[in-house]
Amino acid sequence: MTACPTGIAHTYMAAEKLAQAARSLGHEIKVETQGSIGAENLLSDNDVRKADAIIIAADKDVDRSRFVGKRVLAVGVAEGIRHPEELMERVRSAPVYGRAEGDGAGTDSQAAPAPGGPGGGKERSVAYKALMNGVSYMIPFVVVGGLLIAISLALGGHPQADGGLVIPDGSFWKHVNDIGVIGFTLMVPVLSGYIAYAIGDRPALVPGMIGGWIANTGSLYDSKAGAGFIGAIVTGFLAGYLVQWIKKVEVPEFARPIMPIIVIPIVATTVLGLFFIYVIGKPISWVFTHLTDWLGGMTGSSAILLGALLGLMIAFDMGGPVNKTAFLFGAGLIASGHQAVMGMCAAAIPVMPLGQGLATLVRRRLYSEQERETGMAALFMGLFGISEGAIPFAAARPAQVIPANMLGGAVAGALAGTIGVTDAVPHGGPIVAVLGAVGGVPAFFLAVVAGSVVTALTTVMLVDVAERRKGGAEPVEAGVGMGGGAGGGAGGGGGAGVASRTAAAADSVSAPAGGSGRDAGGAGGDTVGADGDVGADGDVGSDGNDVSNEGAGGDEARGAEVLSGYLTGQTVKTQLVADEKEAAVREMAELVATAGKVADVDELVRVALAREAQGTTGLGEEIAIPHAKTDAVTAPVVGFARSADGIEWGSLDGTRARLVFLIAVPEAAAGDEHLRILALLSRKLMDADFRARLQGAEGETGILRVLGEIQ
Repeated sequence: MTACPTGIAHTYMAAEKLAQAARSLGHEIKVETQGSIGAENLLSDNDVRKADAIIIAADKDVDRSRFVGKRVLAVGVAEGIRHPEELMERVRSAPVYGRAEGDGAGTDSQAAPAPGGPGGGKERSVAYKALMNGVSYMIPFVVVGGLLIAISLALGGHPQADGGLVIPDGSFWKHVNDIGVIGFTLMVPVLSGYIAYAIGDRPALVPGMIGGWIANTGSLYDSKAGAGFIGAIVTGFLAGYLVQWIKKVEVPEFARPIMPIIVIPIVATTVLGLFFIYVIGKPISWVFTHLTDWLGGMTGSSAILLGALLGLMIAFDMGGPVNKTAFLFGAGLIASGHQAVMGMCAAAIPVMPLGQGLATLVRRRLYSEQERETGMAALFMGLFGISEGAIPFAAARPAQVIPANMLGGAVAGALAGTIGVTDAVPHGGPIVAVLGAVGGVPAFFLAVVAGSVVTALTTVMLVDVAERRKGGAEPVEAGVGMGGGAGGGAGGGGGAGVASRTAAAADSVSAPAGGSGRDAGGAGGDTVGADGDVGADGDVGSDGNDVSNEGAGGDEARGAEVLSGYLTGQTVKTQLVADEKEAAVREMAELVATAGKVADVDELVRVALAREAQGTTGLGEEIAIPHAKTDAVTAPVVGFARSADGIEWGSLDGTRARLVFLIAVPEAAAGDEHLRILALLSRKLMDADFRARLQGAEGETGILRVLGEIQ
């Protein structure tokens, strides 16, 4: 696994160096990159199981919990670039990583696959990846909050005369319970925030989280219950796309630096919050009130129909307004002696987590390892009547899970109503039956088991059908990788790609699948990248121009395009005149300006040098890749030039830069695109033979012919 703080060039350089070293030593290797365009080439559970050892070349924390029981060697990313062969010798005697050493080491969220599981044969939509990003960050809050509440009730709860459980105020277990409640409270804002983050980058995180909090706080819009996780999904997408829209607004240059950290978050948060309170929240409150009145008029009707309806509502949004309407209706009738209505609700409440947990056991191949672990936690939460344990599954696969939940809930509620189950406390799940609050215990358990089995079997069937329609017979163990945020760090914009099943698949040294949109295997046949583009071996450039034509003349070279058309004959220079960095950057800026895509050369130079001040773009191996995100350019453009004597660039290995690339993209096009170009260059430039051919290429035509291989 390789990763650097910026997740750009060094991440991919280390990956390529390790892959080359493994090939030369006769080893089989797979490298997961934790780059700014997302975690790519994810190490599946099967990969880890088969591995003899794990090398982590990273300058930031990464999740090591997957590697328990394996020899793990952790070094800086520079070591992966400089001494890859040595690392492969050292890892043979590395200590075995175990839980006692801290199995949660690291906070790099990109290492964690999101539930939502089976990876089909094509790239997921932006909306799907954003949803998965929110779900992946929400899961720990669901699990931690739910399990702490359940444990505190089990160990610290005192049975009451009415069969309920009360945890004494000020006690140790009350504090544990309070911590669990905090986890549950944060669950919904986190879901909303990281959906927004995946769409609109860092400026969207605050409006997303605050919007999620508003959605979950019904008192802000006169509702007895918040909108729950469904409201969070709505606010997450609204916040993300609202921020994207605001980013496109033209502002004076002096205001640009404060836009992402002050202006955009404030404007988006205010607009979204008021929109939800006044526009969305009011209808939710109205529906809640009228649903309660309608249910009140049904108490004298068929118990089976009422039970089925309450079960459907309980299962629909698991803590949202529809669920709360049914729950509060049942709880409100306890005092008046109508305990049968709460009995119907109590039987339906645990069905969702129990059913989804059971589904992960019935058809394990349909679920990723993380989903199976979440399923075990859901089973435990179900025993204590915590329906939120099923939310990760519902958020990941709403079209399959929510209908299955509702069907199971309806079965449980209808059976409980038919047999006359009662519940004397406003809670549900097997725990209330064990503590004596339920009347008709055998019938209650029959209803719960029947509903859970129906939910599990229906879920498995619907998920299986969905996967077959997508042509994915087997799930990708890694699930959907989360990239994100400002370049994939914590949010979603990046995302993992889908492995291209070419002949190169047999070679586990292949470069990360997806992300860059190309399969680096190249062992014959067409390859399909994560962006859906299809390119055959030998094709060069997005427009299909082939620059490998022998004998191409100068005019042909000037018109040829590589690197998705961003680098052309106009932006190639055989030799730089400059002999120091600042002058070289200016010369490169003037070079790319000949393509007609630079509006302000001076501004481009300023931004590029400001980026250099943050940290050198000298990558070592005689390579430098200065880059800039600025509206001084009107469209993405890439330039390349060579230096005969080399230029001092502060490179990692002390070498002078002889191969210099300049990448410039407008702010609106910043993000995955220029990172994709950087990743492509970084990987290919680690090939010593490629560098030598690039140095020795004659004229612009020869240079373009060699650079065309990067495709």
